[in-house]
Amino acid sequence: MTTTNHDDGAPEGVGAEWERLQDMGRRYGLRVLDRIPAEVLDATLIVDLSVEWARAQGLLPVTIEGEACVLTADPDRVAPQEYLALLLGRDLRPVLAPRAAILAAIEQCYYSREASPGEFLKDLGPAEPARARASESSPDLLQVATAAPVTQLVNLIVLEAVKRRASDIHFEPFESQLRVRYRIDGVLYEQTGPPKHMEDALVSRLKVMAHMDIAEKRLPQDGMARVRVGEREIDVRVSTIPVAEGERVVLRLLDSRSALLPLAALGMADGMRQQVEQALAFPDGILIVCGPTGSGKTTTLYAALGRLDATRKNILTIEDPIEYQIPNIGQMQVKPKIGLTFSNGLRHILRQDPDVILVGETRDLETAEIAIRSALTGHLVFTTLHTNDAPSAVLRLADMGVAPHLLSACLRGVLAQRLLRRLCPACRRPVTIGTGPVLRGVPPEWVARHVGSRVWEPAGCPECLEGFKGRVGLFEYMPVTDALRESIRAGDTGAVRLRQLAMSQGMIDLQSDGLTKVLGGLTSLAEVVAVV
Repeated sequence: MTTTNHDDGAPEGVGAEWERLQDMGRRYGLRVLDRIPAEVLDATLIVDLSVEWARAQGLLPVTIEGEACVLTADPDRVAPQEYLALLLGRDLRPVLAPRAAILAAIEQCYYSREASPGEFLKDLGPAEPARARASESSPDLLQVATAAPVTQLVNLIVLEAVKRRASDIHFEPFESQLRVRYRIDGVLYEQTGPPKHMEDALVSRLKVMAHMDIAEKRLPQDGMARVRVGEREIDVRVSTIPVAEGERVVLRLLDSRSALLPLAALGMADGMRQQVEQALAFPDGILIVCGPTGSGKTTTLYAALGRLDATRKNILTIEDPIEYQIPNIGQMQVKPKIGLTFSNGLRHILRQDPDVILVGETRDLETAEIAIRSALTGHLVFTTLHTNDAPSAVLRLADMGVAPHLLSACLRGVLAQRLLRRLCPACRRPVTIGTGPVLRGVPPEWVARHVGSRVWEPAGCPECLEGFKGRVGLFEYMPVTDALRESIRAGDTGAVRLRQLAMSQGMIDLQSDGLTKVLGGLTSLAEVVAVV
């Protein structure tokens, strides 16, 4: 924490407000802070204080050196400070700080407070379920105290999922319970579930948020909602299906802060990333990203788009669904019910004078042929396929019916990928290769080559889940060299043959990339074996 003297210079960007605070500090004999450290934030002081009031008044109670204080940018407004002191039942000493710093501290304090669905449910009696409101736009998850009980519970469940970096929330009805699970780093973890009698109201509230029909319980439904955590907006994709004991609801949390990453932050080896960037520099051709569902293909494609100059190029996408809004890029949503399919939409995109086209997924021959002909006529095309490795992508397109000579003429490269759980750096523990049982799936020659080397395994601590925290990409990039191009043109599109040829020309496969990350301490051998 920094307490300024009256002769200190103003922090960058504060200017006239800082001079005013310095003058008021001299006049009233008050401390002036140029920044608000996390250690002064006290969640116990805001239990009965709504975040809306704190934002509107620009006041935040804090604890500084054991003394209860209130941060303010305007000490002349005495009435709100007296109200706050009365609410908390204690005297509060005013401390001056820039209003922008106070508002940022308010968001941080309310976000970090220990409010969980489990604690809320302990205090919730067996009351009648509250009726969900008809509509609400972008509810703020930090605004809990004034909401109805069911709305409070939904907000807390979603907020807790955001804090724990969950990608999905599952609401699963059974005969005597409603189970709630978070998917964190690809694994489902069970949470404290609400009582069964709240199930209907909770599902209705989720449907209202997603603009779905709350009366329709017999058919599956899909919807979108948007929630806020302070100034941070998160899109929520909601899916419901009828099951034996009610309706099962899954929420996909789409946080653009975690998805719009630069290419260098994905975990790709430097040499491989340079090869991908070379493919991005081509004015035309097609680049394929492949892998199973949930392997991070969309994140990689968005990172690739981020390498392009959207101010000088016309970049258009067709996706199902649009998961994240990207600045300066035109994005089209597939709508099969009205005839807007990938192939039909792609035809119309070609009339929009595009330089770069992203096709969310190549599902059929028609889409594949249009994408390839687009690449042959001067466009750079990105697309995805659901195959297990890079060479299999060529085989899949050939099986669809794509002519080998067309594919060989435009294909620039194929990137296969997976996601590995990253070891927690705080608690990972070292082990030596060769001192324990060899895991099935690890190449014996690799083990023999690295006997005595140190690797790490998960341990577990309060900072992580089962010894893992976050994920890192696992990649296999197959650049289309002249030898590969000739093999494809000749119709030799077998995955085994292409893999042998690509490996002979320096391709690093998924397993090798994973084992390199094991030696680097990013993940464990067991995780690589489980994923690859």
